[in-house]
Amino acid sequence: QVQLVESGGGFVQAGGSLRLSCAASGTIFSMNDMGWYRQAPGKQRELVASITSGGSTTYTDSVKGRFTISRGNAKNTVNLQMNSLKPEDTAVYYCNANLASLTYWGQGTQVTVSS
Repeated sequence: QVQLVESGGGFVQAGGSLRLSCAASGTIFSMNDMGWYRQAPGKQRELVASITSGGSTTYTDSVKGRFTISRGNAKNTVNLQMNSLKPEDTAVYYCNANLASLTYWGQGTQVTVSS
């Protein structure tokens, strides 16, 4: 059973930084794409950033230049460094990973940015 476990959310003032981490367990295979989505109250879940197994990255426009996604040194881990945080970044952040045709989600971690 594949599980994704996130860590690193919390409360920060505008302009601050947080680092999210996600580790996948329960498989001997390497994940293909891994990424982070977020969902704010009353809004749809949206892609924040993703990274392929080869290291290619994609970012939503609103976080370009502020967030950096990276694969961790450990197998099947992904990190999201979030700098210059804004109140509009407040949301539940979900780790996402794809293996073959299957998609996995973490339980979510709350990020709250105060103005």
